[in-house]
Amino acid sequence: MNKKALVVFSGGQDSTTCLVWALQQFEEVQVVTFNYNQRHAAEIEVAKEIAAHFNVKQHILDLGLLNQLAPNALTRGDIEIKAGEDGELPSTFVDGRNLLFLSFAAILAKQFSYNHIVTGVCQTDFSGYPDCRDVFVKSLNVTLNLSMDYEFVIHTPLMWLDKKETWQMADELGQFDYIREHTLTCYNGIKGSGCGECPACQLRNRGLKQYEAARKTVGR
Repeated sequence: MNKKALVVFSGGQDSTTCLVWALQQFEEVQVVTFNYNQRHAAEIEVAKEIAAHFNVKQHILDLGLLNQLAPNALTRGDIEIKAGEDGELPSTFVDGRNLLFLSFAAILAKQFSYNHIVTGVCQTDFSGYPDCRDVFVKSLNVTLNLSMDYEFVIHTPLMWLDKKETWQMADELGQFDYIREHTLTCYNGIKGSGCGECPACQLRNRGLKQYEAARKTVGR
């Protein structure tokens, strides 16, 4: 199989960590970013900036239909951003998002004769999102291979890491400061440390504090 990979890329902490990982694992890397008319257009701009910084070719695909189909806090400004309660999914869950992202990424990857797809989904800190589970990714990997009679491998380097360990990975890859300062994970569209209030910021910042404490302990 070739050593070329397409990274599903949003410009957030996780996908940027995966991009840096891919650049060290594969001979050739491109990224694909999806515009589904998400709540903050800043996400697309940040993704462009980071792709340019790492000098990788970026493809931005229009997935506006997803916005029409799945009203939620990431596609509607009038829906409150809140965590799930009593077993319900968070208001930020977008039905079918990773299913569509990975499916379209696979179609694009095949056009370049790429076999490898990289995504930052994670089951350890997944907020209850069903399409971030390992079983989903493995199932879809089989389906994509069968649907196009082509051998894809979906890589999930963050699948079993918590946010503390994801920060550690960024540090080991030599991009800790860049990822901390230039990525956009915040549900309110604020780059870097974010708003500090939304669930995404709380998860990111809690992991950051835990890792910085551990890093200080070992004298790094």
